[in-house]
Amino acid sequence: MAGRTGRQTSQRTMSAPGTNWTGRIAEMAAIFMVGDGLVGLVQPRRHVDLWKDDALGAEKAVAPFVDRPGRRRLYAAAQITAGLWLAGIQRPR
Repeated sequence: MAGRTGRQTSQRTMSAPGTNWTGRIAEMAAIFMVGDGLVGLVQPRRHVDLWKDDALGAEKAVAPFVDRPGRRRLYAAAQITAGLWLAGIQRPR
C-alpha cells in the first residue's frame, strides 16, 4: 500500500496543474551560472580557449575575454553572484 501511495504521489507531482517549471528552469540556469563562473574563475584561459574557435556562435560571446584572464575572472565573479542570487530567490510551491 505504501508503495502504491508513493507512486501516486510521484505521478501527481509530475503532472499536477500549475507545476512550477519556471522555477525549475531558473534553478537550472542558476546552477549553470555558478558552475560556469567557477570554472571561468579558476581556469579563465583554458575555459575561453575551449569556446573561441568553431563553437557554433559562442566565439562572439567569448571574444572580449580572449587573452584577458582578469576580465574573465571579473565576469566569473558576477556570474557566480548572479547565480547564487537567482538560486536564493527560488521557493518550492
